[in-house]
Amino acid sequence: MPNRQRRVTLRDIAKDTGLSPAAVSYALRGLQVPEETQQRVREAADRLGYRVDPIARALASGRTDTVGVLCQSLSDVWQQGLAAALGRRLLATGRHALIVDASNDPQLEAQVAAHLAAQRVDALIVLPVDPSAAHWQEIGRQTVLISIGDGLPGAATAAEVVFDNDLGVTDALGRLASAGHHTIAVVTPNLPGTPDRPAEGVVHRVAAELGLAVTLHTSPYDLDGATAVARTVLTGQDRPTAFLCLGDSMAYGVYAATQELGLTIPDDVSVLGYDDQPLSRLLTPPLSSYRWPVEELLDLIVERTVKAIEDGRHSRRKVLPPTVQLRGSIARPRDSAG
Repeated sequence: MPNRQRRVTLRDIAKDTGLSPAAVSYALRGLQVPEETQQRVREAADRLGYRVDPIARALASGRTDTVGVLCQSLSDVWQQGLAAALGRRLLATGRHALIVDASNDPQLEAQVAAHLAAQRVDALIVLPVDPSAAHWQEIGRQTVLISIGDGLPGAATAAEVVFDNDLGVTDALGRLASAGHHTIAVVTPNLPGTPDRPAEGVVHRVAAELGLAVTLHTSPYDLDGATAVARTVLTGQDRPTAFLCLGDSMAYGVYAATQELGLTIPDDVSVLGYDDQPLSRLLTPPLSSYRWPVEELLDLIVERTVKAIEDGRHSRRKVLPPTVQLRGSIARPRDSAG
C-alpha cells in the first residue's frame, strides 16, 4: 500500500517559525498578533503544505460548513436541477452541499435524515417524501431544518417555502375541463398525501365541483416506471382523454406510452405537466406545463438557510404560485371537437 503523507499540523508551523502553537493558530485566524507575524505564519503554512483540518475546525467552531440536501427522488429531472443549483448557490456562501436521494422511500428518508443530523450538518434542506412523519420533529431539534415544497407540521423548521398546489391543480383541471375534457387521469408521485396542501385532496374537490370523472394514479419518476403506469391507464376501460401529471418526468411516460400504442398527442390524448422542465419544450408536441419560480425559490432557500445558521433567525412560510406555460399538448377531445 502507498504511504500516506503525514498531515502538517500547527505544531510543525510553530517549530518552523519559532512561535507557540497558540500564536500560530491566532495568526492563521488574523487575531491578537501583529500583521508581520501573520504574514510570516501564512508563508510558512503555504511552504509546508498546511491545510485546515475540517474536523478540528468543526470541533472548535461548532460548524462543519456542510449543508445536507435530501431529495425525494433524483430520478426526477426537476429535483436533479434544483439540487445542483442549490449546491452551486451554497458553495458561493462558503458551504458545501451533501446531496442525498431518498428514492421516494419514507423509511429510507428517515434513516438518511437521522444520519445527516448525526454528521453535524449545519442545516438540512429537504424536499420531503413524507411531510407528516414524526422524525422531522427530532431532526428539527438537532439541526437547522428547511423544507421545500411542503410544510413539516409539528417540526421546528427554520423556514418553509411551499408550493401552492391548490392554485396549480385547480387551474389545471379547470383548463382541461374548458377544453372539453371530462374523463381525466391524474398521475402523482407515489407519496403520502401532504398535510397542508394535499394535491390529491384538491383533485377530488375540484373534480366534484366541475363534474369531472377523474382517476388518480401513482407513478415513479423514472421513464420506464411512468411509461408502464400510463400504458396501463391507456389500455384500460374508459380511457381518459387527458392526463394531468404532477411532474413532467411522469408526463414523459405518457408520451412514450402513446407512441407505443399508436396514439397521438394531442389528437387522441391531451397532456398537461407540472414543473416545466427545459426538456419538455423539445417534445413533439412541446409539453404544456406549470412553471415554479425556481430563481426566487433558490434565493429564498439559500438566504434563509444562511441566516438560520449564522444567527438562528427563523423565517415565515413563503408560498410560491405556479404559472402555466401553454404549448401544443392540449386540444379538444375528438368527440367534442368542432
